[in-house]
Amino acid sequence: MNASFDPGPLADVGCRPAGPGWTLVFVRDLKHPPEKVWAALTEPGQLSQWAPFTSARDLAETGAVTLTMIDGDQSVDMPASVTRAEPPALLEYTWGPDVLRWELAPTALGTRLTLLHTVGERAAVPKMAAGWHLCLRVAEQLLDGRPIPPIRGQIALEYGWEDLNAAYTAKLGAEEESI
Repeated sequence: MNASFDPGPLADVGCRPAGPGWTLVFVRDLKHPPEKVWAALTEPGQLSQWAPFTSARDLAETGAVTLTMIDGDQSVDMPASVTRAEPPALLEYTWGPDVLRWELAPTALGTRLTLLHTVGERAAVPKMAAGWHLCLRVAEQLLDGRPIPPIRGQIALEYGWEDLNAAYTAKLGAEEESI
């Protein structure tokens, strides 16, 4: 594991049934205003610095888009569609078979970011939590003006992904209630 990287504390998480799949509810408080967080979620130049994918266009407008998964030297284009874009409060899009919904609520200290990531299999939920934990830690560094390289794909194993996956698996347990 990369000894100089601090993944920070676990996020508030929950898991709930969603039709034929499951939704990860992942909540993190950020010390930046919603407008700044919105830009990090939607602008291709910022997304490429922290997300597990790059975007062919700004995600602040609805419609079709290609999100390219990055894993080292490999990349895979995935069809996506922005279904809701209400700056700076709500962003929702499909990502392959998954649905991601980002809710931004202003707080006294910045923004409460709630990610609802709907996947097909319950077993994928802690894995997604571990992955988003690392990605959003990188996003926090970017927002703080101290960017670090993206942590995505196999490189996440060097940054504690396995420990995070185990911790989120324990934290989520068998409960199926939202937080």
